[in-house]
Amino acid sequence: MRAVVVWWDLKDSAQTIDSLRGFLRDEAVDRFGRLAGLRLKFWISDRETDRWGAVLLWESAESAALAAALPNRAAELIGYPPTERSSFDVEATAEGVFSLDRLAGRGLALEN
Repeated sequence: MRAVVVWWDLKDSAQTIDSLRGFLRDEAVDRFGRLAGLRLKFWISDRETDRWGAVLLWESAESAALAAALPNRAAELIGYPPTERSSFDVEATAEGVFSLDRLAGRGLALEN
């Protein structure tokens, strides 16, 4: 498995955390939900530092590499590639005890 973390510093972009929530609702969540090899993706934001990004968990390094070669709609909207991008091997995974039946469809962008 492979984990990827991407962050954009939005200070030089016309996009905001709020405007990017529309992008998530309108296209990104559904599109990534159909991407082969992606086990989990969650989008993250930090209003204090005006940063927006995502954490992706891939079934394999090959899946992650193939997806990295796809056009990046977020970069297109924001106006530049991620400020930071890191990729890691996954040493272990665990799922805790939870009460939500599904993780898909959760988060500030989808619950408002």
